[in-house]
Amino acid sequence: MKFSRVKALVIKELLAVLRDKKSRMVLIMPPLMQLTIFAFAATMEVKNIELAVLDKDGGKAAVELVQRFNGSPSFTRVFPLSSQGEVAPTLEGEKAMAVLVIDEDFSRDVAAGRPAKAHILLDGRRSNAAQIVQGYAQSIVQQYNTDLAARAQQVGPPATLVARNWFNPNLEYLWFTVPNLIGMLSMVVGLIVTALSVAREREMGTFDQLLVSPISPQEILAGKTIPAMILGFLESLLITSVAVFLFHIPCVGSLWSLFVSLLLFLFSVVGFGLFISSLCNTQQQAILGTFTFMMPATLLSGFATPIESMPRFLQIVSLANPMRHFLVAVRGIMLKGMPFFTVLGIVWPLAVIAVVTLTLANWLFRRGLE
Repeated sequence: MKFSRVKALVIKELLAVLRDKKSRMVLIMPPLMQLTIFAFAATMEVKNIELAVLDKDGGKAAVELVQRFNGSPSFTRVFPLSSQGEVAPTLEGEKAMAVLVIDEDFSRDVAAGRPAKAHILLDGRRSNAAQIVQGYAQSIVQQYNTDLAARAQQVGPPATLVARNWFNPNLEYLWFTVPNLIGMLSMVVGLIVTALSVAREREMGTFDQLLVSPISPQEILAGKTIPAMILGFLESLLITSVAVFLFHIPCVGSLWSLFVSLLLFLFSVVGFGLFISSLCNTQQQAILGTFTFMMPATLLSGFATPIESMPRFLQIVSLANPMRHFLVAVRGIMLKGMPFFTVLGIVWPLAVIAVVTLTLANWLFRRGLE
């Protein structure tokens, strides 16, 4: 392999991308827009909840309980219902996420020190949101019970559970979402740059010139890999900088650990991109192939749902997904300050994935040159 040939290919690839104004815009603007939008839209938090209340009691204790829901920042609108017949239409028409029903004897039971009943009816069609809203409601009722016991000078419960959240004390959801988006958007950039490279050559007719040139398949592969690595790494640094300085995501770990993880991640992503590009004849096919790969890769990465909750065979399949390994590393580096050798123990499969995918891409290039 001659370095001068590889250098010429690298320069050609970089110029082909950077000279085109549309290509420059595609590399810079969409990832930043996606980072900004997804950081706030791709969230599993439940906010701005609408709660309907059917107060059959109307007493002092019931009114106080309703006011506590009304004062909670999670419930932005609390409105009354006048009859039991309005409960079902309210939930069916999605006018409210939940309905709080307070029994007739609620205030009397509270005054007498007896168990008082209040029910919360949840829209089970949104199961995840319903569980979270149930947790909010239980927290409000639990605090209400504690205050009632203190007023009546009753002995509190024998044990108290105090929760502490490590690595994210205030449970800021952006601290979870944005590091994941660094991996997802870096993968998009790396895949698009490499997936379009060979397809662009075929569309423009320059791929035939490569076939008759003295350049070997390994040199072509290197010439396609290095520019994508350079552009992908610079783009990843830009995305990470925006995450740290704009979204104020902490980065308590070593920057060198982050850089090594990024390089290994991009190396494996470029391997997939070249493999996709080798199978496609047009840039349109390459783009479709990229997004066909991105969807399962995102779902199997642990970004939306924990990998541990997936079926066993999908857990095994996810081991071949670069994003699965990188997301664990980037969250660990930024939020936990994970040591370098611990990071290496997580990201080493990325090198294996890169070797396998680049070997397959090399084999396809050889077939094209024969």
